Amino acid sequence: MGDVLITYKIMPTGVDVDLEKMKNDVTEKLKDIAKINDFSEEDIAFGLKALILRVIVKDEGGVTDKIEEILGGIENVQGVVVNEVTLI
Repeated sequence: MGDVLITYKIMPTGVDVDLEKMKNDVTEKLKDIAKINDFSEEDIAFGLKALILRVIVKDEGGVTDKIEEILGGIENVQGVVVNEVTLI
């Protein structure tokens, strides 16, 4: 089996959320599960920004759901959506 690149959109609870702290929390929580490929930010509206996360994982069943559950449990995360999954 190969590796998979997964792109997640993480929505914060508001415009006052520290995205740098959120990046650190994500990195810490996923360190044993996935390799962080990169982070970026996407403007949503009225100053609200989503955190875009790209991770590389082994092509195994259930890993996307597990990561989504972990991300949803991080402080100040309102929602998590899988944007893209691709083999690499």
